[in-house]
Amino acid sequence: MTDNAFSARARHPMNEPSLAELEAIAIAAFHPLPSNFRALCEDLIIRVEDFATDEVLQRMKIQNKFGLLGLFQGVGLPFRYQSAPTRMPNMIWLYRRPILNYRSGREDTLEAIIANVLVHEIGHHFGFSDDEMHAIEDNDG
Repeated sequence: MTDNAFSARARHPMNEPSLAELEAIAIAAFHPLPSNFRALCEDLIIRVEDFATDEVLQRMKIQNKFGLLGLFQGVGLPFRYQSAPTRMPNMIWLYRRPILNYRSGREDTLEAIIANVLVHEIGHHFGFSDDEMHAIEDNDG
């Protein structure tokens, strides 16, 4: 972490990571995942916001703004067609405040929690079972 990152972290309550710091943690957590799993989301963009928008929460029928840690949006590689119109890039949205709230009182590192959210958002999108996602998290898949 750079000196700038330390000073940025010092400005946040309880030394919580900033949006940019959380995004950097997420990008670092994505790269060690198995290459065949990462390939499903070619050119994935990871974005971090404090919370999901009201529109997203309403569409997903989630009433508590802390109830959504992340969201996959896009069309993964297996579902793309050559003749398909131009599409938006694959994105995963991570929601900083719900993730930090989830982490409180747990022993898991922030990095482990973020990796778990990434795997589950991608895995749910592609219909992976919980066992398959656990194997990917353990780098066995």
